[in-house]
Amino acid sequence: MEHGTDSGGADVTTSLQAAQDTIIDQLSEWVRIPSVASQPERALDVERSARWLAGAMREVGLRTEVLRAGPSPAVYGEWLVDPSLPTVLVYSHHDVRHAKPEEWMETAPFAPVLRDGRLYGRGASDAKGQVIAHLWALRAHLGTRDDGQPAVNLRYLVEGEEELGSSHFAALLESDPERFACDVVVFSDTLQWKSGNPAVVTSMRGMTGATLTVTGPARDVHSGAVSGPAPNPVHALVSVLAAMHDDEGRIAVPGFLDDVDELTEERQQELRDLDFDTDVWLERTETRSVVGEPGHTIEERLWARPSIEVLTLLAGDPTGFPRAVIPSEATAEISIRTVPGQHVDRVAEQMRAFVAEQMPDGVTYQLDIPEESGQDPYVTPPGPAAEALVRAMERGHGTETAGRMGNAGGGPAELLGRVLDAPVLFIGTGLPEDHWHSSDESIEVQMLLDGAASIAFLLEELADALR
Repeated sequence: MEHGTDSGGADVTTSLQAAQDTIIDQLSEWVRIPSVASQPERALDVERSARWLAGAMREVGLRTEVLRAGPSPAVYGEWLVDPSLPTVLVYSHHDVRHAKPEEWMETAPFAPVLRDGRLYGRGASDAKGQVIAHLWALRAHLGTRDDGQPAVNLRYLVEGEEELGSSHFAALLESDPERFACDVVVFSDTLQWKSGNPAVVTSMRGMTGATLTVTGPARDVHSGAVSGPAPNPVHALVSVLAAMHDDEGRIAVPGFLDDVDELTEERQQELRDLDFDTDVWLERTETRSVVGEPGHTIEERLWARPSIEVLTLLAGDPTGFPRAVIPSEATAEISIRTVPGQHVDRVAEQMRAFVAEQMPDGVTYQLDIPEESGQDPYVTPPGPAAEALVRAMERGHGTETAGRMGNAGGGPAELLGRVLDAPVLFIGTGLPEDHWHSSDESIEVQMLLDGAASIAFLLEELADALR
């Protein structure tokens, strides 16, 4: 299959290719707004980002409103054509992760630059580029419509605290269920398989975090005065962290793996259908080696098995000349990814019991697991909407899909599906090599255009599939 070989396809892909420079300029303008929700001094920039998006939505023809999700601004847009038509709600986010400018080599984080077919800048891929793809998909879709209106009713909800865990998002959804009512949710905050070889994302892992702080001495104490008999919170912390996995890399928290649903043969085959090459994977992700749970493929470890990762360790003097002290405290930030069968409350209970059992004598500790912002895993149910997504992606990318995949990261997909009582479809424009959350984040321009084309076709396909 080639781009534009089906009815209406040429108009969509041609219009998007013709608008490429304008699309990049618009995305660049938005990327320049440092909407870092985790930094209080950037709160005004998050507000500016929301207003920027609301304006861009109005240019396409949407009626917009900036809503409040706790302290953060969420942007709502709608185009309601006819109550008899299917209603599609699009979800994404406009806040971005903070950046370490000293680690960026291609450009400063909020000074976007186009180079070698990629636009560099924080948020270019995660997830401002994905939102821009939706706006230009709507433009392209409207260009194929004789009446100048979309084939479905449209609602857009783009939150401003996803990178903080969407802690106020449930309250926003539940505050006005009629406003967000829909027949299907289109979730755009995901990665694709690879350029020119798309795969349909049909699952998303759940996620919760944990902060473990261990306290030893009442204050930092010179090691030359007390080393030996004094409790060291670093030793205690790392012993607990190390015990979370066995020597082969399998999670060793009692009961943690017991709740995991076994993969069906159909799902195993879908993952095997992907054109996966370990060496290529290592090159694309820059992870250098493969570790993890034995007896499972890399694809299964990514998308169908849970994980516990230590993301941050803080103790002593991480910068500057060391003071030669035994620190009073040591802290670890832990990321927990879950899969079908697991639930945040149960995982939190297992982690608390494990830490209590493993913590050495002589220290105290505090384990914080914010269950209220935890996210359970989600699997897209089979049906007409899922089949429409496959057709749309094949039309948009001009090739058959390469099988099925999952999304290794998390997001409020399960929450959206449960509260709105609608299936959730995943369609994203990111790639593993886009360096989400890291330095030199970027988006591949062709993937952005192909993704926009796929979204445009999805509106058409859903109109037919959900009548």
